Formats: sequence, structure tokens, C-alpha cells
Amino acid sequence: MAIKTFIYLASQSPRRAQLLDQLGVRHELLQAGADEDAEALEAERRGELPAAYVERVTRAKLAAARQRLRVRALPDAPILAADTTVALGARILGKPVAATHARAMLASLSGRTHRVLTAVAVAAGRRTLFALSDSRVHFAAIAAAEIEAYVASGEPFGKAGAYAIQGRAAAWIERIAGSYTGIMGLPLHETAQLLKQAQVKF
Repeated sequence: MAIKTFIYLASQSPRRAQLLDQLGVRHELLQAGADEDAEALEAERRGELPAAYVERVTRAKLAAARQRLRVRALPDAPILAADTTVALGARILGKPVAATHARAMLASLSGRTHRVLTAVAVAAGRRTLFALSDSRVHFAAIAAAEIEAYVASGEPFGKAGAYAIQGRAAAWIERIAGSYTGIMGLPLHETAQLLKQAQVKF
């Protein structure tokens, strides 16, 4: 297999782009067009467990990106897609849709341990390479006034579990077990292994 000098990133997340930069991976964005309903891919299915959910969504994102590459007749290169979800037991905590939703999510995480699962999939020719990062995060008890101020900052929106570990919410994190970059949205160890398998130079 020929060495690849760049990849396509099928994600709107600036954090994932920054993390690829950290690895030294050249990448170009391959985002959904106006005719695609990207949010629909993240819809939950009744009774679906968090690990199954995040894998299904990631594989669906990758399939959509493969189709996008064909339709746009772009040069061939590996494609990377990823998805992150927060889980409290079997309950999936997605992106909050309103301030009340964000407050409720953060209150449910207060003083408890939750999981952050990030799935990564890479299209390398006809192959699909896949990895799952499963980390645990323990929050200290959070005062209602702190939750209110955090929600008012706008930071919870667009983020699974209504928080960003690299933002102000880091003050509540007593301990983590797993991948810090996985909690951010792209586990760099697993991602590097997949890209090496895909013969990507970085």
C-alpha cells in the first residue's frame, strides 16, 4: 500500500483538528454539505447501549464521508471520522438542546463517575479500521450557582455531556482513568495506531 501524506477529517470539531495537528497529521476537512442531515446520524435508538451507539454513529459518519468523497470527485486519501458520547450507567448524555437540558445533565454528573466513549474509524481503501476509547471521569460535587454560571457561559452547547474537559469544567474533575485526548474527542494513541495501519505518514 502506498504511503499517504494527508487524510480527510470528516468532523466539524475544531478540537479534533487541533489534536491531529498535535500529532503532525496533515488533514483537510471533508464536512457535510447543505443537502446532508448530519445531525440525524446522531439520533439515539431506543434501548441502545452507549458503546454500541457511539460505534454505530461513527461508522455512519464514515460511510457518509466516503460517499461525499465520491460525489465531489476529490483525490483519494484515508478518511477519519469520530464520535464522542458521555454515559451515566446505560444512559447516553448527548449534546444539550437547551439551557434547562444542560443544567440537568451537569446536575446528574455532580459528585459521580461517568464514562466518556470516543469511537474512531478510518477508511483506508476498502478497509475500515476502528478503535474505541473508554474513559472514566469523576466530578466533585458542583454547586447550583456554578452550574448556572457555566451554562450561561455557553460552553456546554455542542458538547456531549454538556461540558468540555479542556474548558472551565476542568475545575470539577477530581480524577480520570483513561485517555485525556479521548475525553476531548480524539484519543491520540488509538488514532495514531489506526493511521499507521492506513500507511499515513506523520
